[in-house]
Amino acid sequence: MDKSFRSRLRSGEKLLGTMVTLNTSASAEILADAGFDWLFIDGEHGPYDTADIQAILQAVGQRAACIVRVPSSDEMPIKRVLDLGADGIIAPQVNSAKHASRIVEYSRYAPEGSRGVGLGRAHGYGMHFNEYLETANDRVAVIVQAEHTEAVENIESIVEVEGIDAVLIGPYDLAASLGRMGQVDHPDVLQAIDRVTDVCLKAGVRLGYFGVNSDAVRPYIDRGYTLIVAGVDTLFLGGGAKRVLSDLR
Repeated sequence: MDKSFRSRLRSGEKLLGTMVTLNTSASAEILADAGFDWLFIDGEHGPYDTADIQAILQAVGQRAACIVRVPSSDEMPIKRVLDLGADGIIAPQVNSAKHASRIVEYSRYAPEGSRGVGLGRAHGYGMHFNEYLETANDRVAVIVQAEHTEAVENIESIVEVEGIDAVLIGPYDLAASLGRMGQVDHPDVLQAIDRVTDVCLKAGVRLGYFGVNSDAVRPYIDRGYTLIVAGVDTLFLGGGAKRVLSDLR
């Protein structure tokens, strides 16, 4: 990829991705070959250890950008997945500007941040060490999730944090925090999403949305969302199998 995922994201290009939850590199490789711009590697809910994520990154290679949702927005998991060579991170449950600032700091080398310096796959295991250090701050994407009522309340200050490349709405957790479990189309949830949308668009911060299928995300593309997550590997597998069985029966 000539342009980094981060530069494509910040320029407003529509980036179509899907969620990877299975800890097999083959499924991620298949999805990358399908033509997605990027893969959302779910390190928060998926059954991944460090070796699993590295295997996925190695299998996908340059076919698609790999953005890893870290299990928590702490220094160690952020440093670990970036050293593996992820193109960026997705930080879950970011509810304040202070929290967002820490995430950016952990993701950037000095003087812009405090990311630890080590040798890993991202650095060519040492053979491209200087090259990676010189470009990482420009190339690594930092995406924060707005998926709680507190994030909605604090969204004006969150989007002011320098270094945040996009805000990705998590509709299911947001609905749960509003007492509307599973009701992502409830008026209360939609009102909260509207607030985040308006603030981000006004601030020029890119917006992302997750939906289980194309119908769920299409309305948000129409509203100016450019970071799109449509579908999940397990749903593709299960849905395809059910369709074949239904046709045969």
